Amino acid sequence: MSGPAVLVTGGAKRIGALVSQTFARAGWHVVIHYGRSAAQAEALAEKLPSARTVQCDLADGNAAEAMAERLAGELPDWRALVNCAAVFRADTAERIDPAVFAEAIAVNAAAPTRMTQAFLRHAPSGGGRRVIDFLDQKVRNINPDFFSYTMAKAAFSAAMRMQAMALANPADRVYGIAPGAMMASFDQAPEEHEVSGRMNLLGRLNHPQELADAALFLSEGWLASGATLYVDSGQHLLAQPRDVLYLARGLS
Repeated sequence: MSGPAVLVTGGAKRIGALVSQTFARAGWHVVIHYGRSAAQAEALAEKLPSARTVQCDLADGNAAEAMAERLAGELPDWRALVNCAAVFRADTAERIDPAVFAEAIAVNAAAPTRMTQAFLRHAPSGGGRRVIDFLDQKVRNINPDFFSYTMAKAAFSAAMRMQAMALANPADRVYGIAPGAMMASFDQAPEEHEVSGRMNLLGRLNHPQELADAALFLSEGWLASGATLYVDSGQHLLAQPRDVLYLARGLS
């Protein structure tokens, strides 16, 4: 192990993998969390200069909290927790799908909140500790699509702010980072994502690396605790009546 440690949940794939790689290039020891992507996690860890993997099903909040407590006893300088893992499944305002709702609340809100609490209680660190919670610009630019997902992210955003207010150590920080339409999601075709990804004030596609760079910036602790950094080219300032996934259909 070299450098301070960061745990990246969902750190083996998609944006989580970019976050893992970006912290590794900056000299961090990266703990790559995965749920079912063991092969991808191990392959990524082998490519990084200082990394290991850890498995946990975040639908099990007790297991998630226990994982954080265990890592706090193993990492001598655990300085950052990046709560990146999430599930994104469709249900509607007309009728919640109970299974989708339960999974969204567990994975997108309850488990990362409990990991944050365990991290702040137990993690040893040579400097101020940082929690970076991946939210969604939808918490500001609300619409009724992906109903349970959005409810969970709204709850997670509130938890982030409350945990920032409750910090006992003034050197610690708890942050939110809110992406816009960044990568093709759900059942989107590439041409639909090209359209939906530009449905923001600047009319530009945000590159996923911007999110990883923003997470690394937040790890330095320059902003006031409780701040949310929007990486969405102004999408959160719009009033979009539906998820851009659906707004783009028929326009691509």
